[in-house]
Amino acid sequence: MLAETICSAVSAAGLGIAAITAYRKKYLSAARIAAWSLVPLGLVMTGAVEWAFDTVFSPVAWAGFGVLGVAWLLLLTVRGVERRRGGRKAAGGGADPAAVAPGASAAAGGRDAIARPASRPASRPTAGATGGADDFSDIEAILKKHGI
Repeated sequence: MLAETICSAVSAAGLGIAAITAYRKKYLSAARIAAWSLVPLGLVMTGAVEWAFDTVFSPVAWAGFGVLGVAWLLLLTVRGVERRRGGRKAAGGGADPAAVAPGASAAAGGRDAIARPASRPASRPTAGATGGADDFSDIEAILKKHGI
């Protein structure tokens, strides 16, 4: 009840300041002040202030926040341990990729098989470059042209 009264008083004071600002022909500032002064009143009318007030003074709510904090710390600890061990495979989770049935096709591999093509095409012929060097031949030519 006290919080709602304080929020209503703050809104009334803000609207009064907005009216004075509008009287001084500063309409944009007055509109901005009026908008911010209506926020506490809107929070009271939606019940957010009452909910926040009940949450702050509720020991059950604070115990719930404590439980959430412990769960968060536990998840972070497990994640850190998994990273040190090299992933979930070392922790015992996940299937070994070699444990797939002998007759299984590459398409049964899941998203990795979709992301990569089944066969890699032969290297395409380029002008004067072979292998992995063809990627950088254009860049090298530009750098040589500029004397770098």
